[in-house]
Amino acid sequence: MSPRSASVNEELRRRSRERLLQAAVELVSERGYDATTLGDIADRAGSARGLVSYYFPGKRQLLQSAVHRLMHRTLEEAMEREPRTEDGRERMARAVDAILGLTVHHSVLMRQHMAGILQAEGFVQCPEQQRLAELLRSTVAGNGSQDPDADYPRLRALLMGAVYAALVPGAPMPLPVLRAELFQRYGLDWRLGTPPDAEGTPEPHDNDLSRFFATESREPERTGQEDRPPEESGQDG
Repeated sequence: MSPRSASVNEELRRRSRERLLQAAVELVSERGYDATTLGDIADRAGSARGLVSYYFPGKRQLLQSAVHRLMHRTLEEAMEREPRTEDGRERMARAVDAILGLTVHHSVLMRQHMAGILQAEGFVQCPEQQRLAELLRSTVAGNGSQDPDADYPRLRALLMGAVYAALVPGAPMPLPVLRAELFQRYGLDWRLGTPPDAEGTPEPHDNDLSRFFATESREPERTGQEDRPPEESGQDG
């Protein structure tokens, strides 16, 4: 068997990592964090169990990367939906509503994400987090910020605070209250974005998250070694 090309190896690694991210999101949503093992995630992804540690230091880091991916792609989808717009206030409103919507529709994931940040592992720097940061930075810049590098961390902190307040066990703050405070902070009209209904419920949500994890695009040639770390396969050209 001839060695795989570098481009094929890169694609196989990308796809394997995407499958692990998707499996983590699905299983933690279904079972909760403590009831989900790295072995479960590897099995759901159809990957060798040793592959998880090749990409991620541990379960907490894997989950944070997976949730950062979910947040980034949800924000991106909100920004790109029709009617497309470059209006900075509308895009800021969509960003706020996207994060609040995730908190409502994926509360188990978001609660565990916040718990991980507050524990010893802290805030995980990863490619997914960096993409989320870039998108939020462009959002504050589009809304008229004169110093996006300073204003982006403020927006991130305000959104994280809203997520926390919405998920406090036994005393969650209502979505409309949190939304109103954030909209007031950024001078946004209530009608922008995707306002919740009279009961405070956000718009209907598509719970199929597979579209956020591109595991089948740019299909490479199949070699039978897709789910092995490169150093194990001996084929990493």
